[in-house]
Amino acid sequence: MLESETKTCQSCKNNFVIEPEDFEFYQKINVPQPTWCPECRMIRRFVWRNERTIFRRKDSVTGKEIISEFHPEISTPIYPHTYWYGDTWDPMEYGRSYDFSRPFFEQFKELLELVPAPSQSVMNIINSEYNNNVSDLKNCYLCFHAGGIENSAYVVGANTIKDSFDLYHTKNAELCYYGYMIDESYKIFFSINCEASFEVWFSKNLIGCNNCFGCINLRKKSYCIFNKQVSKEEYLDFIADFNSGSFQKILAMQEKVYAFWKNFPDRFTLGFRNVNSTGEHLQDCKNVNYSFDVHDGLDLKYCQDVTDSKDSYDHSIGWESFSLCYENNTVADAYNIKFSYKCWPNVSYLRYAIFCLSSSHLFGCVGLRKKEYCIFNKQYTKEEYKELVPKIIKHMDDMPYIDKMGRIYKFGEFFPPEFSPFAYNETIAQDFFPLTKEEIEEKGFLYREAPVNEYQITMKAEDLPDAIEDLSKDATDQILKEVIECIECKRAYRIIEMELSFYRRIPLPLPRSCYKCRFAQLFKFVNPPKFWKRKCHCTGTESENNLYKNTAEHIHGTEPCPIIMDTSYAPEKTEIVYCEKCYQQEVA
Repeated sequence: MLESETKTCQSCKNNFVIEPEDFEFYQKINVPQPTWCPECRMIRRFVWRNERTIFRRKDSVTGKEIISEFHPEISTPIYPHTYWYGDTWDPMEYGRSYDFSRPFFEQFKELLELVPAPSQSVMNIINSEYNNNVSDLKNCYLCFHAGGIENSAYVVGANTIKDSFDLYHTKNAELCYYGYMIDESYKIFFSINCEASFEVWFSKNLIGCNNCFGCINLRKKSYCIFNKQVSKEEYLDFIADFNSGSFQKILAMQEKVYAFWKNFPDRFTLGFRNVNSTGEHLQDCKNVNYSFDVHDGLDLKYCQDVTDSKDSYDHSIGWESFSLCYENNTVADAYNIKFSYKCWPNVSYLRYAIFCLSSSHLFGCVGLRKKEYCIFNKQYTKEEYKELVPKIIKHMDDMPYIDKMGRIYKFGEFFPPEFSPFAYNETIAQDFFPLTKEEIEEKGFLYREAPVNEYQITMKAEDLPDAIEDLSKDATDQILKEVIECIECKRAYRIIEMELSFYRRIPLPLPRSCYKCRFAQLFKFVNPPKFWKRKCHCTGTESENNLYKNTAEHIHGTEPCPIIMDTSYAPEKTEIVYCEKCYQQEVA
């Protein structure tokens, strides 16, 4: 039986532990032990994921201006996505022989910068140009990492959404606004983690509820205001008196609601129907540990944002079935893929591949489609491939690449962060692990200033009418032409026509912040993919901070709960956090 081993991370210099089951996995897929800790490995992958930043730049085919996820400074040729997926060009033309006198990663970087990249990751879009990492969109604007979206804008990490705005990690929702984890729901506004509910305002952690306002931790309830049961008539009178179209009313209500929520316990993790699993936002998982946002997972560890997957470690972003995968970013419909980025569908046995589709047995390739037995985009026979790959792996160990921070890259490491075409502050790394410019550069990542504002401000957000009703019909055309200065970051933003129609319909006020700042405010409710061991805050009859009085008898009686939890609530967070049993006693 293998024993645990403590190692020192090459990047952060902190210690981390490799458990016996980890050794077994590494042996099964034939990779060396990691030299970076799980968190540093994750961040190294995250700096390759530009999820929400798009730019205007010229394409490398016609010179015309296009929308792209790549900054104009990137020297790699950028093709319009429709052209890139076509047959007009051949990525095999960039093939070259392996040079045993130079490190593998040094050669790969040259190939990566020469082979054209697609401007966007989009499929099946209609009237939806300003989006990225999406599929099956119709009439959408600034939607990212999403699929099956219609008549919506500012939606991130979502599926099957209609007529909705400002949502994050949501599925099967319609006529919703400003929410996180709003699933199978209709008409949910300013709410967090609501499922199978409708007609809900300013609420958190609801399941199967309707007509609730300012509530938290309710199950199958109707007509409640701040967790108080009222009659249908009382509720409708309250809603009629609340002017949802007023910006000042919304702002004041948000402050009141957020303070109210602080008086109630949060579950130590967002998870449903899991067995022997630890992590955040897990659903229908078994043996999934230290992972984040996993649905239908089996035997996974250190994974983030994956669905229908099994038997894999260190995999970030995968939305279709995959197995025996290790250290990948944005890889799906895959089998036995290692150290690769943006490869799907129907891929297998790839090592160090980028933008490769429907291929197998590739090593160090970029942009290949329907190919097999290729190294550095050069074709080999099956026999030649099997003979050369072990020699390259040995050479990677004998002549490793050393990055600008002095970190050593042998076979078994994901791509160095300095190879990423994206700056740290353009990626999800900045979302989950925000750093200043100085901190980013100190850690060896790239920082890039946002492009200078190209638009002339015509109106300040402070000058918008307080209530949507105050915006006359005559002023509608004019407000759609205004270039508004964000009240927070001072960047320019606009109100689009379907957005304005939505605000009138609900009604809701015109936003004073740009979509990036609105996302940042909403993202404050998202815990990071990082876990701490913490003690349950239940002391028997009340919470540890005395703000919440228990409503039920707990299994540990009047004594403090002895449970130590693996939770994504950081020690400095002020929420009341209960373990599974204590939370269920209070909420069920």
